[in-house]
Amino acid sequence: MKPTLFGYGLTTKAIAQKLGGGCTFYDDKCTQTYTDENGNTINPSALFNPDESKLEVTTPSLPPKHPLIQKAKHLLSEYDYFLGSREQGAGSNTATSSFLPAPCSFAKQMPFTIWISGTNGKTTTTQMLTHLLKKRGAVAGGNIGTPLADLDENAPIWVLETSSFTLHHTHLASPNIYLLLPITPDHLDWHGTADAYATDKLRPLLTMKEGELALVPKGLNLPHTSAYIVKYDSDAFLCEYFDLDASKLNYKGAFLQDALLSLAITKVLFDETDYDLLNTFTRDAHRQEEFYDAQGRLWVNDSKATNLDATIQALKGYADKHIHLILGGDDKGVDMSPLFEQMQPLQLTLYSIGKNSDTLLALAHQYNIQAIASHTIDVAVKNIDKNLTRDSLALLSPAAASFDQFKSYKHRGDTFMKLVKNI
Repeated sequence: MKPTLFGYGLTTKAIAQKLGGGCTFYDDKCTQTYTDENGNTINPSALFNPDESKLEVTTPSLPPKHPLIQKAKHLLSEYDYFLGSREQGAGSNTATSSFLPAPCSFAKQMPFTIWISGTNGKTTTTQMLTHLLKKRGAVAGGNIGTPLADLDENAPIWVLETSSFTLHHTHLASPNIYLLLPITPDHLDWHGTADAYATDKLRPLLTMKEGELALVPKGLNLPHTSAYIVKYDSDAFLCEYFDLDASKLNYKGAFLQDALLSLAITKVLFDETDYDLLNTFTRDAHRQEEFYDAQGRLWVNDSKATNLDATIQALKGYADKHIHLILGGDDKGVDMSPLFEQMQPLQLTLYSIGKNSDTLLALAHQYNIQAIASHTIDVAVKNIDKNLTRDSLALLSPAAASFDQFKSYKHRGDTFMKLVKNI
């Protein structure tokens, strides 16, 4: 039985292709029913009739109040569809565990799954862990850009970057290992409240079994779970608990914790800590990407910092210098005050851009932080160029989404770097 698919996007189109086409979609952007090149029928969302559908799979981004989600009677997430009937033997904690087929019945044996979530750093941690486990056949997917339908079903390990959107819609599937990075309020325009956001981040614990491992930050209100819980609060704790040596890693700040958590997983699974291999990992562009202009002045492209915690971590990494910070965009309804509390003791000049520029200027005045209204990134770069020295640095770390003025955080970062190189 082919499911009804909500949203004509990357996740659902991959499912349809896996099923050989001929699927039925409902999409908000569709104004008139049409058929694509693979024989799929795409309908306007308003035409969905729940009485004519026996199974629905949604793209992760549809919020709980969306009419399609509200009408659906048999809703599954992508994770539920592919991993929902996985059954692990109690007490097993190795990648050789046996599983029942998934509902879609593509794989002969389900992979061992490691889910990684959190407010900030989940992409980097997913990539780091996959880098360490590649020699064991691991592949990465999920929110990192590869839908589950496109992953190798014969790979023994799936490392899945998992968003709060996906977790909200997931009620059947669960990971063998769940790694939750630190969380701070985010996507409140989608989840509604900080508590609801945290609840979704902790949702995998509800379905995890005895013998399965969850690493979670201390201080959270955890639901009842059968999983084995390790609560961490610092790099020092991770080093002591998992017998790791941070001095052997070429990382600092938040990246050091990402690296330690990745090594903790390999230590648990295979009693292995390959520091040298992890030190060869290369971070993605737009993530604290350092470069110099023609005058030898340091600029940092941290456009991927789309939330408060990411920007706070970036500021900590450069706290020994005067920071010319470009901040702003679509803050998704999040209170920016905690960021300004972190900024207050620093040597810092703020250059506000984007949709929340006026809000940022008001907060800067409240916290007595020097600020220059720039509104757009080209003006911010021009303003910084007048003040930047070799002893200071310019940091694009917006703490906000980019869609108010850009196509994506990558577009924002590329624009920033191009502007600087043309100074």
